[in-house]
Amino acid sequence: MSVSALIFLAVVLLIFATLDIIMLATLLIPGDERNQLIVWKASAFTLLATVGAKIVDVLDSVIRVQPLEANPLIQLETAAIIYFAALLFYRKRLGG
Repeated sequence: MSVSALIFLAVVLLIFATLDIIMLATLLIPGDERNQLIVWKASAFTLLATVGAKIVDVLDSVIRVQPLEANPLIQLETAAIIYFAALLFYRKRLGG
């Protein structure tokens, strides 16, 4: 593997680790009512998107009659990306 590919993978891993830490920090840090509403809405949207994706994945596996294959790291990072985007959206929309 080339050095540039390793640097790219390290940067991606660092970005994903940062998103995970931001997700956990915003869920754990109590704030005022507006901040709690923003976090609640972002969390609800993330849960809805994650569950919807899992339902589609399960249905696809059932229809194709294949075993269910899921990578938890990819699921975690996808949830972190969705949560971060929803958090930014609701902060802008609700004035956080």
